[in-house]
Amino acid sequence: MSHFKRAFFVLSIISILLTSCSESAKAPRIGEWHVILDLGAGKELPFTMEYRANDQIVFFNADEAIEMSDVVRTGDSILILHPVFEGVFKGIYTEETITGDFIKPSLDRIVPFRMNFGTAERFETNASPAQDVSGNWETVFSPNTVEDRYIAKGIFKQKESRVTGTFRTTTGDYRYLDGVVDGDSLKLSTFDGAHAFLFEARVSDSTMTGVFYSGNHWKEPFEAKRNEHYELPKADSLTFLKEGYERIAFSFPDTDGNMVSLTDNVFKDKVVIVQIMGTWCPNCLDESKYYTAFYNANMEKDIAIVALAFEYAKTEEKAIEAINKLRKALDIPYPILLAQIGGGSKVKANEKLPMLNHVLSYPTTIFIDKKGKVRKIHTGFNGPATGEKYTEFVNEFESFVTELEAE
Repeated sequence: MSHFKRAFFVLSIISILLTSCSESAKAPRIGEWHVILDLGAGKELPFTMEYRANDQIVFFNADEAIEMSDVVRTGDSILILHPVFEGVFKGIYTEETITGDFIKPSLDRIVPFRMNFGTAERFETNASPAQDVSGNWETVFSPNTVEDRYIAKGIFKQKESRVTGTFRTTTGDYRYLDGVVDGDSLKLSTFDGAHAFLFEARVSDSTMTGVFYSGNHWKEPFEAKRNEHYELPKADSLTFLKEGYERIAFSFPDTDGNMVSLTDNVFKDKVVIVQIMGTWCPNCLDESKYYTAFYNANMEKDIAIVALAFEYAKTEEKAIEAINKLRKALDIPYPILLAQIGGGSKVKANEKLPMLNHVLSYPTTIFIDKKGKVRKIHTGFNGPATGEKYTEFVNEFESFVTELEAE
């Protein structure tokens, strides 16, 4: 059965359950649960959650806690929705089990899942750790494929068997990874409501070789070696204006259909921060949280922020719905414009902003001074999972914007 047909079948069954069941089963038990996403071919992505009173659910990844407060139970069917992302868990529940599919409609993706009540480690271990992976790792993903190859920096902390950290790339980070070293095997996973990541590798004192799984639709090899002094290229050097340009221009509608351009009076004589993003993008979510806090703390200054949303939703109506969902969840005070629907193609994004050499990443931030000139373009976003790199970004961002605002 194709993914599309299977998705239609699942949605039909859930619809029947929701409309035909008149009495609710006993609620899932309050406490800790273990979750498994079935990636196929024997690969499973685990994470943990807590089921709380009043159908409140929290997913955990290292120091991250994601509240899934939109939970609907009817009969023995259950829907668990993320406050921002479109992905939804749809399944059948008992007091101690929940089984079904995690579905992302815009991408026609389905991943089977099972949830079991009871305390359980994220990953089972069978042996004491043979290595300590704490520190920095110079990493290459898809090292033998020119078109897919990219570099990264692994940043990990290990205490006994448990490992936390992330991979930073030139375009962002893989968020809060949580896992173990089992003998000479490294296992890491995260589930943030949009992306399901699993990393498995064999490690020695100075190298690791493994495979990265993104849900059940993509996998690629990676290699890494210890290098405490390794640094990625500066994020301010990757995207830039083409020769002959010193400004950018665009005209996109807001969620009310009003066209917005940089020439509008609201941006006149202000430092303007243009955020290239998508509501489906976890790094963009982290960035939007920070920009919202920054904007609210600096509303009296000559600073404006405007976001350009490149959406996977297949219709304008669904895209606007996704933007409004994000704005409501974070209480975003600045305008979010609809720049594109039907996918996050960076090639198409570049067609919308042809003065850039390329759009390499979601998110990307463009800094414009009070005279309307582009002063800097920052690729990607180092989120809270990167620790000191997040702090470094915040300090550099606020220092530079303050400098521009004082001009």
